Amino acid sequence: MVREPSDSFAAGAAYIGGSIVPIGQAAIPILDLGFLHSDATYDVVHVWNGRFFRLDDHLDRFERGMTKLRMSLPIDRERIRELLHDCVRASGLDNAYVELICTRGMAAPGSRDPRDCVNQFYAFAVPFAWVANAEQRERGLSLHVSSVQRIAQESVDPTVKNYHWLDLVQGLYDAFDHGAETALLSDAAGNVVEGPGFNVFAVIAGALVTPKVGVLQGITRRTALEIGAEFESDLGLRVEERALSYEELLGASEVFVTSTAGGIMPVTLVDGRAIGAGIPGPVTQKFTARYWKMHEDIRYSEAIR
Repeated sequence: MVREPSDSFAAGAAYIGGSIVPIGQAAIPILDLGFLHSDATYDVVHVWNGRFFRLDDHLDRFERGMTKLRMSLPIDRERIRELLHDCVRASGLDNAYVELICTRGMAAPGSRDPRDCVNQFYAFAVPFAWVANAEQRERGLSLHVSSVQRIAQESVDPTVKNYHWLDLVQGLYDAFDHGAETALLSDAAGNVVEGPGFNVFAVIAGALVTPKVGVLQGITRRTALEIGAEFESDLGLRVEERALSYEELLGASEVFVTSTAGGIMPVTLVDGRAIGAGIPGPVTQKFTARYWKMHEDIRYSEAIR
């Protein structure tokens, strides 16, 4: 078990400027281009019952993101791993939401050249956060497919986690205006792609379908695909990564979303229309149980040091 947090670290802990500090004291320079230009990449891994889940997969994606954005850090992968453990240990949290960030840093005075910047690393651990609360996970989320389009992948690479969230935030407000709890955005061709912090899956005519392009390659998405392959013969469902139209989504027998912030979570209403029987279905329930069981497997998890 991870120790109980002290009062100063009860809300979380962060690595900032070479030190571990209480989350309330964590701050970055206002001139960091990660803040001014959203010029940053990040990743989020969670800790459940004192164990990181798929930490190496998250570190792999974080490193790929830095490479694509032409960023680099003076610390290596093992040091990053140690700092994430340090943040969780300092917080005393058994269940935590842990974020690691690389920003462009500050440019030289008067310069707009990103090559003049020294890239910066930050990390923090806070109590575990859920996309869906307990009631929503029990009955299923209400989702609205927004008219707001997702930023085109030709403009911003969706496989690199970034803070370009204005389209997702606008989509959320659109969903709230339509009486829904969360949003799903579409691409220019009208195919649904992803929501604010989650991927989507639909059970359609013997197939488990999830969008292939224009989306973040989520680690929980990857886990769901692996579970789908494992259960393929048992459930009689083939796994398909392809375009998913709005009409197909409405006609699905089950829909669920996947995120590090909550795992596999059911959707039972799309634009006011019930999905299937209007309750979380058997495929979603089986996937959810398998997902949380994997957290006990040492092939996927590691204990806080």
